[in-house]
Amino acid sequence: MDLFDEFDDDNLKDTQKNLKQLIDQLTDDLTKYNYHYHTKDESLISDAEYDELFRRLTELEKQHPEYKRADSPTMRVGHGVLQQFVEIAHTIPMLSLNNIFSDIESRDPSVRHKELIQFNKRVYEALGQDVNSIEYIATPKYDGVAISLTYNDGILTIALTRGDGFSGENVTENIKTIKNIPKQLRTKTPPKLLEVRGEILIQTQDFVQLNVNQQTLNQKLFANPRNAAAGSIRQLDSAVTATRPLHFFAYAITQIDNGTEVRNDGTEGKKNNTLNTFYEQLMYLKNVGLDIGTWVKKCTGYLELITYYENMLEMRNTLPFGIDGVVYKVNNITDQEKLGYVIRAPRFAIAHKFPAEEVISQILDIQIQVGRTGALTPVAKIKPVAVGGVIVSNATLHNQDEILRKDIKIGDHVLVRRAGDVIPEVVSVLTQYRATNTVKDFVMPKQCPICGSHLVRLPDETITRCSGGLYCDAQKKQAITHFASKLALNIDGFGEKIVEQLVDNNLIHSVADIYNLNEEQLLTLDKFDKIKKKRATNILNAIAKSKATTLNRLIYALGIRHVGEATAKALAVTFGNIDKLTNATIDELIHINDVGNIVAQSIVDFFSEPHNQEVLHKLLKSGITYAKVEVTSTFNPQVNKKIFVLTGTMPNLSRDAAKELIEAHGGKVSSSVSIKTNYVVAGVEAGSKLDKAMGLGVIVIDEAQLVKLCLTLTT
Repeated sequence: MDLFDEFDDDNLKDTQKNLKQLIDQLTDDLTKYNYHYHTKDESLISDAEYDELFRRLTELEKQHPEYKRADSPTMRVGHGVLQQFVEIAHTIPMLSLNNIFSDIESRDPSVRHKELIQFNKRVYEALGQDVNSIEYIATPKYDGVAISLTYNDGILTIALTRGDGFSGENVTENIKTIKNIPKQLRTKTPPKLLEVRGEILIQTQDFVQLNVNQQTLNQKLFANPRNAAAGSIRQLDSAVTATRPLHFFAYAITQIDNGTEVRNDGTEGKKNNTLNTFYEQLMYLKNVGLDIGTWVKKCTGYLELITYYENMLEMRNTLPFGIDGVVYKVNNITDQEKLGYVIRAPRFAIAHKFPAEEVISQILDIQIQVGRTGALTPVAKIKPVAVGGVIVSNATLHNQDEILRKDIKIGDHVLVRRAGDVIPEVVSVLTQYRATNTVKDFVMPKQCPICGSHLVRLPDETITRCSGGLYCDAQKKQAITHFASKLALNIDGFGEKIVEQLVDNNLIHSVADIYNLNEEQLLTLDKFDKIKKKRATNILNAIAKSKATTLNRLIYALGIRHVGEATAKALAVTFGNIDKLTNATIDELIHINDVGNIVAQSIVDFFSEPHNQEVLHKLLKSGITYAKVEVTSTFNPQVNKKIFVLTGTMPNLSRDAAKELIEAHGGKVSSSVSIKTNYVVAGVEAGSKLDKAMGLGVIVIDEAQLVKLCLTLTT
């Protein structure tokens, strides 16, 4: 069922009774959604769907004010407070902002930003100013939880949630645990009273780590940063709040009292605080120690507002926190007072919402995609829906574990998210819309849907993979490019672009077909012609030269998962020929240095697939010969069997050269730092690996120390 069938415009053609029922239903539904969102910190529908319903109700109430209810959501903000907290009235109501939207599909600014232009027109007509002369302050619209902070004589004394806009929850002790909220203003002359409004949120990377921690503790994962922030500030135990990575951004001064002054007539009055513009207010907040962010901008006229909107929309997914739009406020405080307020929002400010990144759709089917590395990814085929300004019909489900964890079934209504250019993902299931007779479970296939090879899933992985690495059409470009790479068969000139053309033109289907290529076939490619015949000749010569290789290079070239250069050398030394390796058992493999249970299982799985055996047989039949790898007689004990990690740029050695030096003396090079790491070799601009090494107490050396370590034998 479409969630909005019941709100079809055809209903408006019905009787007045039906119109009243429609307004009542919208009012009741929006009230329910408000309660769950503001009070229970959970979302029953996406922000975009809520905005759409709210706009429909607003329009209907304008057309038929006789049916507008006193408890309409258009007349209020937020919802009631939880009983566990003390309710305190706001001195000045915490109002919301009205929203405007852009037609993101239009390139014509007058159409794309029609609602913004209309807002600016209302402002300049009310103020009697020129259309292009009004100064605004533009800021991000943070996707967090609104909070009011009151400072008396510079000391934080009370913090209230928005609540229903007129009363909020006293969460002062919880708010005092937030690190970037000063308990005392950083000024020698604090005001007698300062009330600040702002937003509490959790930044993106902090949210990811928070859910990692939740998963480690086998606790429920948070649906999104906003809900996590809301739940965190409503903890009954402030010690729990203190563990949450909350951040505060201030966005307004509601009240400020700098004391009293004696007038010329001897009477006392309030001091003039000289904060005559909204921008001055924000700078004052910054000066007394409150974070206002770095994205505050003065804009004159609506054209500069459009530029700000477009820039922030482009930056949206690179910011360290979530935003769902931008906010414009008239800068001059006198002008703000002149413009005034409507029932639930100021006339001098507006929220310009971005295209929705989370919307509701329905899963029609779940299909499997096989990636270049053989990874199988379940993909939901959904009802086409606009997400982030783009129509999408597919959403990734990541892996089978995610499907089970989120309890996703074919036929479910789900919340779909799209961030940047990443493929949309299914965030959660809206179980309230599930009917048992309309959904069915997804079952992972037993064989690869592309090539029919058997599927494997190693114990430490969540990904299921196709085992037909040398044969599978989905993997062949990756397999061929790897096979021809420098550290494998080293076929000079046989790069990724050449492989793409050869595969796309059906000239090669597996690595074995490389050795059947001829000059005529190469000359049909885009980058080859009769004039550049020499290039084709060079590639054919490189292919012929690659037939004489070493066993370790051949093993590495096969692209067996988890088998790198060092492991390939160990396997070549142990087994001496490829036939013995293909018949090796797990017990035989795990006794080899550098081969554990996971690597052993990966090797056995690879060679147990008949398709891979078939391609290997063709390779050997094509004339490939290999030399045995001789065991190095003496390894430096300071390097032998030690694990090294390389980071940064070294002055003389390339990354490959450093790796070869370490492996030549019995060491192993790993890509990540762990407690098992023996040395980290750090060059210029070393990154997070160096930080992690220092945190774990791993020995850090430079290039000169590495060379000395490798070339100095100890007795």
